[in-house]
Amino acid sequence: MNIRLLLLLSLLLATRITAPAAAQSTDSPPRQRRPDPENAHDPSTILIEEDVARLVCTGWGLQVKREDKQGRWLTEASIFSRDKLPEWHQQLVPDNRGHLWAPDVIQLNNRLLVYYSVSSFGKNTSAIGLVEGRTLNSESDQWEWTDRGPVIRSVASDRFNAIDPAVFAAADGRLWMTFGSFWDGLQLVELDPASGLLKTESPTPVRLAWQQEIEAPFLTHRDGWYYLFLNHGKCCRGVESTYEIVVGRSRSITGPYLDADGRELLQAGGRSVLKSHERWIGPGHASLLHRDGREWLVHHYYDREQQGRSRVRLVELYWTEEGWPETRLPDSPQKPDE
Repeated sequence: MNIRLLLLLSLLLATRITAPAAAQSTDSPPRQRRPDPENAHDPSTILIEEDVARLVCTGWGLQVKREDKQGRWLTEASIFSRDKLPEWHQQLVPDNRGHLWAPDVIQLNNRLLVYYSVSSFGKNTSAIGLVEGRTLNSESDQWEWTDRGPVIRSVASDRFNAIDPAVFAAADGRLWMTFGSFWDGLQLVELDPASGLLKTESPTPVRLAWQQEIEAPFLTHRDGWYYLFLNHGKCCRGVESTYEIVVGRSRSITGPYLDADGRELLQAGGRSVLKSHERWIGPGHASLLHRDGREWLVHHYYDREQQGRSRVRLVELYWTEEGWPETRLPDSPQKPDE
């Protein structure tokens, strides 16, 4: 009798212990992080309007960030609202739910062209879209955006991934877009400056660079050279991210691009510009900013002291006598001058 009573009491006790756990796993809402107004990933080129610096970055509907007096980049607006996304997003990329990636912005005449990625993680069923407006200031009476549709797309059978656009306006008036992630690497196409769309229908993209883990291109021109900044490594893993910004250059915008050792970027070459150091992990998605007579390397990083949250950072950029960019941080590949 005592044994049966002990067994019954044990069963009741086990039920009391396990039942709340089961209820919690089915009825309680998932734990969520607090809103983080400084969170920023894949920053675009910075645009300065009336002395105010803004950029666009990855997020729901594309996030517009504004720099405050402390140098923080805070969310100000979204270009698209979640309930007013272009219909073609779902038609071309059914797995996308409105979280749009890696935009870039360029000002041509009196209009802004924002290029952005519609995709889903780990797939190359993707598209680069274009939306046109006049300002990044959401409080302006000119804040209005018009969808211009897809620029270029990729499907599972393609050997490239149509994400991570970066737009470059050449001195001769021609407009170019680099893009790409993993697969066969980084690509180049020419755009029509009037429409912002492809100059020719169904062009064959020019391959510029390849590495097993590659994405986030950015093009610039200096002293007769075209410089292609890009990322090697993996993003989006917080402090475990392995992103590194590297660069190559060419006399022609279509390549070949070489690093300082003469290695082709198509053969996994690249001169290191900025690696992880101290709290600043996985620097990526570079662009350049000229401000107050100085040049800055704009990028995001994962903050070791903030549980790996992503932030925007500007690091001063220098150029060697041989014409190579460097950052000269204590733990960067290039040491400060003695």
